[in-house]
Order: sequence, then C-alpha cells, then structure tokens
Amino acid sequence: MTQTLFPLAVIILAGSLAALQAPVNAALGASLGSGVAAATISFGVGFVVLLAIMLSSGQVDHLARVLSVNRWLLLGGLLGAFYVWAILWTIPLLGVVTAISAMILGQLIVALALDAFGPFGLPIHEVSVPRVLGVVLVASGLILSKV
Repeated sequence: MTQTLFPLAVIILAGSLAALQAPVNAALGASLGSGVAAATISFGVGFVVLLAIMLSSGQVDHLARVLSVNRWLLLGGLLGAFYVWAILWTIPLLGVVTAISAMILGQLIVALALDAFGPFGLPIHEVSVPRVLGVVLVASGLILSKV
C-alpha cells in the first residue's frame, strides 16, 4: 500500500493542476481572442520548461533517438494538442466541472479498453464489475453536473 501512496499523490496533484490548467488556458484564449493561439502559447511554455529540465538533467542525447522511433509514436503530440484545444474551448461552454467530468469519462472508457487488451506493451488488467461501475458513476456525475 505504501508503494502506491506516493504515485497516487503525484497523479492526484497532476489531476488538480490539469483542472487548473484548463480554465487558465481558457482565460488566455479569451484574452487573446483565439483558443488556438492560447494552446500554442501553452505548448510553447511547456516545451521551454521540458527543454530546460532535459538540458539540466543531461538527457539531451535521448532526443536524437526520435529519428529511429516508429512515426506513429509521435501522435502523442497531436493527441495532446487536441486535448488542450478541446478543454479550453469547452470550459466556457460547459463549465469547469462538466468539461473536466466529460474529459475524465472519456479517459476512463479508453483506459478500460487499454487495461483489457494491453496495447503498447501495457500489462493486462481485469475489467471487473467494480471498475465498470466506477466508470458508470463518473458518467452519472457528468449527467448530474448538467442538471
């Protein structure tokens, strides 16, 4: 149990910060008059921060490996860009709770499939009734957030 407490705390913090990132990016988009410009700036700031971390940790040589990876692995950037744009676009339309709930529901549905089939070298985890009920509860929360 103690092995999972720190990773759980880290991912809860990351989720908290993602919930903050969404309205901050939406406000930036409103200030700039463009969600795409806001997403671009957000990614640019993130790129600079990650580049600084990579340089300071001596991991620059790993960057050259990008030339030898399967090209489809670069889709993560496209997926991240769509996420940032979609969340900052939907926050003003749906509200933070509903937009974040819908985003989490989408993540959980795909996560169940990833656990069930184990693509990308992921370990397979049983899709049990309690786990499915957890997703159903999140879906119920999404519905309630719009009532």
